[in-house]
Amino acid sequence: MESAKIIATLTRILRQVGIAEEFAQDALVIALEQWPRTGVPDNPAAWLMTTAKNRALDELRRRKVLNRTHEVMANEAPTTLPDPERAADDDVGDDLLRLIFIACHPILSTEARTALTLRMLAGLKTEEIARAFLVSEAAIGQRIVRAKRTLAEAHVPFELPSADERTKRLGSVLEVIYLIFNEGYAATSGEDWTRPALCEEAMRLGRILAELLPGEPEVHGLVSLMEIQASRLGARIDAAGDPILLSAQNRGQWNQLLIRRGLAALDRAQSSSGPSGPYTLQAAIAACHARAPTAAATQWEQIVALYDALAQLTPSPVVALNRAVAVSMAFGPAAALELVDTLYDEPRLSHYHLLPSVRGDLLAKLGRHAEARVEFSRAAGLTQNARERTLLLGRAAACGMQTQ
Repeated sequence: MESAKIIATLTRILRQVGIAEEFAQDALVIALEQWPRTGVPDNPAAWLMTTAKNRALDELRRRKVLNRTHEVMANEAPTTLPDPERAADDDVGDDLLRLIFIACHPILSTEARTALTLRMLAGLKTEEIARAFLVSEAAIGQRIVRAKRTLAEAHVPFELPSADERTKRLGSVLEVIYLIFNEGYAATSGEDWTRPALCEEAMRLGRILAELLPGEPEVHGLVSLMEIQASRLGARIDAAGDPILLSAQNRGQWNQLLIRRGLAALDRAQSSSGPSGPYTLQAAIAACHARAPTAAATQWEQIVALYDALAQLTPSPVVALNRAVAVSMAFGPAAALELVDTLYDEPRLSHYHLLPSVRGDLLAKLGRHAEARVEFSRAAGLTQNARERTLLLGRAAACGMQTQ
C-alpha cells in the first residue's frame, strides 16, 4: 500500500525512477528482516518512508562525492544536484500525480507508459497488467524494463510539465488512473474481489487532475465514472466478502454522496460544446444505473445507444462484449448470444474469462443449462480471482442441477 508513495517521493529526490523503485524495495526488505525481531513500529508507513529516504540521501551524498572526484565529467552531469535535506523535505504538490506525468512522457510508447505506471503506482504484478491489456506477460515485462531505461537515459525532470505538455500527455494519464481504479473495482487476482484502497487513490488523483485541468471535459468524465462506480463498492460484496452481482445488489446501500458528486461531474463533462469522449460516455452509462431506483427500471435501450457511440469512438472486443450484455437486457438473450458468438474468434479474448462467463449467463437464461455449465466452468478456469472463481463454479453447479 505504501510502495507507490515511497517510489514517488524518492523519484522527486533522486530524479531517477528505476533507482527510486530499488530503494523502495530495499526499505521493504529491511522491514521484513527487522520487524520480526523488533516488532512492527507504531507508524509502519513513516518507518518505511524514513528508511527509504535515508537510502536516497546516502545516494545523493555519494553522487556529490563522485561529482567532485570526477570533474572531467562535469559537462555530462547535471550542473547542480539537489540539496539532500531540502530535496527530502520538499513536499510541494502531489508526488504520485507528478510521477504519473513522468511515466506518461511522450518519449515512451503509450503501452510502455501505462505498463510502467501500473507496475509502480498500482502495485500490479506483471501478469495482472498483461491480462488487463490482453497481451503476454513477457511483452509487458519488456515494456517496463525499456521504459525505465529510457527515462533514466533521457534525464527526465521530476516536475509537472507545462500546460501544453499536460494536454499532450492527458490521454495516457487518464488511462492509467482509469486502470488503477478498475483493478480496485474488480481485482484481477488474489483473495478479494475488490481493492477499495486502489479505488480511493484513483479518485483522489482524478480529483486533483480536475482542479489542475478544469477545462478538460474528459477529466470530469473520468471523475464522474469513478465516483458513480465507487458508490456501489459497499453493495458489491456480502459480509463474507463474496461477490454480489449488480442485479442482486441492495441499492439502498449505494453511496448517495458519491452518486451526487458523480452526476455533478458528468454535468460538467457534458457541458462542453464538443462530442462526448469515451470516459464521459462510460460515465453516462454508469449514471443510467445510478438513476434507476431498481434493476428492473434501468433504461437498457439508452445504455445500448451509449455503447453504440462508445464502440464507434473506441472500438474494442471488450466494448463489444459489454454492449452484448446491454443488448441481452434490452432485447433478450437470444439477440445477445448471436453477438457474443462472433467474439469467440477474437484472439485477444481467448483467455478473457468474462467471455465464457457472459455466454454462460445467456445460455442459462435461454434454458440451455448443460451448455451454460460448460461455459461457467471454463470461465472459472480462466479467472485468477479466488472469489470470482467460487462464484462461477457455483453458477456451473446450479446449471448442473437444472440438467438433472
